Amino acid sequence: MNFEIAGNNLYAYTAGKAMNPAQPTVVFLHGAQHDHSVWGLQSRYLAHHGMNVLALDLPGHHRSTGAPLETIGEMADRVVDVLNAAGIERAVWVGHSMGSLIALDAAARHPDRVSRIALVGTAYPMKVSDTLLTAAAEREPEAIALVNAWSHSTLAAKPSAPGPGFWTWGGNQRLMERVAQRNPAKVFLTDFIACNSYDLGTEGIASIQCPVLAVLGRRDQMTPPRAAQALLDALRNAGAPVTVEIVNAGHAIMTEQPDALLDALKRFVRD
Repeated sequence: MNFEIAGNNLYAYTAGKAMNPAQPTVVFLHGAQHDHSVWGLQSRYLAHHGMNVLALDLPGHHRSTGAPLETIGEMADRVVDVLNAAGIERAVWVGHSMGSLIALDAAARHPDRVSRIALVGTAYPMKVSDTLLTAAAEREPEAIALVNAWSHSTLAAKPSAPGPGFWTWGGNQRLMERVAQRNPAKVFLTDFIACNSYDLGTEGIASIQCPVLAVLGRRDQMTPPRAAQALLDALRNAGAPVTVEIVNAGHAIMTEQPDALLDALKRFVRD
């Protein structure tokens, strides 16, 4: 599904299903230098089991045109624009890495548009090393290779892609390269700066009251579980119901543990 927003095309994968306002809706938000395809299993399953699905390509990423947005707040606002265009009042927001910050921001600033949030591979604050920022600015292929290596806990994760011909490591590398090729802007650098500078503030976190699910990778080198602990404690202290599920994966949770993630989401979105 394509939406014309702010003079640009914004693409959302719906698994071929039309939006049904009578059904609950799940919005899937990818991380830096990614696109909607990282949610293939989870989005298809929910779309075929009684839910609307909008798996977005954020502005400047793959099928969505225009420049990448520079702040997490702008990204959250743009997702609200998509909900408006689709005729959807409220949704479950599911985000991976950078996408988790978008969901968090929306829960604080657009609580009437958010029923609950799932934070996958999250950290707060989500600081990016100077080494990686410099590589993204000056040597993007190197930045892609570094992030791809740090995102995976093994070269051959099982049982994530048991079929012949699948390679999760290579697939993720090629996806990030494809996003870079489709847009001459420095998408990776813009995404990293948005994550690195994002600060919701104590009051913003304290305002979140909706249910929260955190799915974290036990072997995650990019956003290890300990990096989310202070955020989750603050959310609990603010009164938000928080559920945490730790899976045996690195940062690439959707490919290393797709079934475990889907199971967690199935339980969460239908509670």
